[in-house]
Amino acid sequence: MSNYHIDMLAIGAHADDVEIGMGGTIAHYTKKGHRVAICDLTRAELSSNGTVELRTQEAKLASDILGVTNRIQLGMKDRGIGINNEEIRKVVSIIRRYRPRIIFAPYYEDRHPDHGNCARLVKEAIFSAGIQKYQDELNLPSHKVDGFYYYMINGFHKPNFIIDISNEMETKMEALNAYKSQFVKQPGSVETPLTSGYTSAVLARESLFGKEVGVKYGEGFISDSPLLYHLF
Repeated sequence: MSNYHIDMLAIGAHADDVEIGMGGTIAHYTKKGHRVAICDLTRAELSSNGTVELRTQEAKLASDILGVTNRIQLGMKDRGIGINNEEIRKVVSIIRRYRPRIIFAPYYEDRHPDHGNCARLVKEAIFSAGIQKYQDELNLPSHKVDGFYYYMINGFHKPNFIIDISNEMETKMEALNAYKSQFVKQPGSVETPLTSGYTSAVLARESLFGKEVGVKYGEGFISDSPLLYHLF
């Protein structure tokens, strides 16, 4: 029996982080039958626009569009993500419960501190999840993942590898557009970087990544470690 329950776990600080960074990649692999879960650390209760209830609905719609297996909400405090044993144990429990083959988190170089803290927290949790004697909240058996990679949210960095999402870019944009409270200026909303052409900038970024590898659109990822590559 396989040690893996799902193929991919994508973790973000807020609902919409994962869709921005790797929505196309998720759609690419769910179409192939792979099991993918998204975990949001916070309810994004401090967002300038929208409410927790509305963003929960938007996240559900985006998940359905991308075809994810599960959407997990950990309920940590927005702007209060800490790198401490309590928070680490929460993430370790998710890793051990879902037993993913690969985990993704935001790249730590980002203008939003929550994204960097999310990256550091996930990296700590991945290490602890593999220690047999480390006790998580649910007392689950240890689990080691095959790979851990970073996706980009607000930044444009040189990736270690790019995934072709030419056939999934439309699906990615549909998932982003599910977050109308965040990306569409509406009566009563305040202007933020997200309401000022943000999704168009994401589209342009993925176009540039695609050109780097000779395809129409791509999503870039970063690895802490060198990647094994076979020439033939």
